[in-house]
Amino acid sequence: MAVCESPRQYPERPIAAVGGVIVEGNNVLLIRRAKEPSIGDWSIPGGAVELGEKLTAALRREILEETGLQVRVGKIIEVLDRILPDSKGNVEYHYVLVDFVCSVEAGELHPSSDVSDARWAARNDLARYSLRPDTLRVIEKAFAAAEARRKKSEDRTQKSE
Repeated sequence: MAVCESPRQYPERPIAAVGGVIVEGNNVLLIRRAKEPSIGDWSIPGGAVELGEKLTAALRREILEETGLQVRVGKIIEVLDRILPDSKGNVEYHYVLVDFVCSVEAGELHPSSDVSDARWAARNDLARYSLRPDTLRVIEKAFAAAEARRKKSEDRTQKSE
């Protein structure tokens, strides 16, 4: 086994983590990772849950640290495993991810902490970011949920008129 550069490398058990899909209209917030695992990759903001921290509090903290945005955390979109083996097939990283849909409440977007870039990406431009298939699937679920909420709101407005 390789020398561990991080306490998250070669863990004894999976690490609980959270992710936030922030959709605004036809755009989603993406971040570019500045640290391992997956340095340089585009993804959604989020990170590990600290001991004693609730999932939603962890997500609000991580998004604020990474993007400067304060968010309202909505419903869970998906729960999934992110298991990343090393070159010898050993489990180098293992996260259990809980991804939520979120909306911006305040703040100005600027990358900080564990990210080298943060930007709004148009739904039809997502292919250029080489997102992991499971990340893209979660983003598409968030877009579908946002569209359903928008349609429901429009239906209510029409009924009240």
